[in-house]
Amino acid sequence: MPVSRHEDLDDAALLAECEVHTYRASGPGGQKRNKTDSAVRLHHLPTGIRVVATESRSQHENRARALRRLRRAIALRVRNPEPGPGVPDAVTACLQGGRLKVGQRDARYLPAASAVLDLLSALAGSVSETAERIGVTTANLSSFITADDDLMTEANRIRSASGLKPLRRT
Repeated sequence: MPVSRHEDLDDAALLAECEVHTYRASGPGGQKRNKTDSAVRLHHLPTGIRVVATESRSQHENRARALRRLRRAIALRVRNPEPGPGVPDAVTACLQGGRLKVGQRDARYLPAASAVLDLLSALAGSVSETAERIGVTTANLSSFITADDDLMTEANRIRSASGLKPLRRT
């Protein structure tokens, strides 16, 4: 399985690829917070990505939050160097009326964002060429990318590596 497809794993399989650390987090939460190891830190060994969740007094809830953060980080930071010909299925599933249209809370969002970044990387950071390949307007693709701070940061990292100007919100 290529490194960029870790997002396809179920929670147990993804956790099996991680070092899991629990510890006592400081901050609000009263006496219980100071007595239990409720904070969770995940270190994904294949990618080196680390995420932390400390918000809840429940270790179970923090583990679930950390897994969601890890999935997002993998989707946005780990690139598939050869996305293949045509439009990726994850992007096709989000096309509506010739526009890339999917909300950030939709389960299809992360796979689509990851596929867009893979294409952007393969096409040397060119938003116009990526949009043309997907079959949407450059403005639509640019709006999709700039609507999410993390997605825009990764897209700008790709563009910077190719010597292109960063994308900005309009």
